[in-house]
Amino acid sequence: MTLPASFKRPSAFLPVAMSVLALVLGYIAVFGVSAARQPDEGVIAYIFQLLFIAHVPLVAFFAIKWLPRIPRSCLPLLAFQVVATIAALAPV
Repeated sequence: MTLPASFKRPSAFLPVAMSVLALVLGYIAVFGVSAARQPDEGVIAYIFQLLFIAHVPLVAFFAIKWLPRIPRSCLPLLAFQVVATIAALAPV
């Protein structure tokens, strides 16, 4: 299976990579490394929040730049980015 040409652009795969990283960090922030509740959010939770702040403009940039040019291959990627974002929010 080959990737669409638009997915090879950084504006397409970076939001997905950030969502995967946020999913891992969100899980660690919620459950901790040792599965014991932490009284303070800690650094991992702040990194998770910063990832989501940076995530929104990247998805918006991808949609604004590539959706008008090649909508047929961008819509599934945009949907995948949204699903990855929702999955990253699941542990929280």
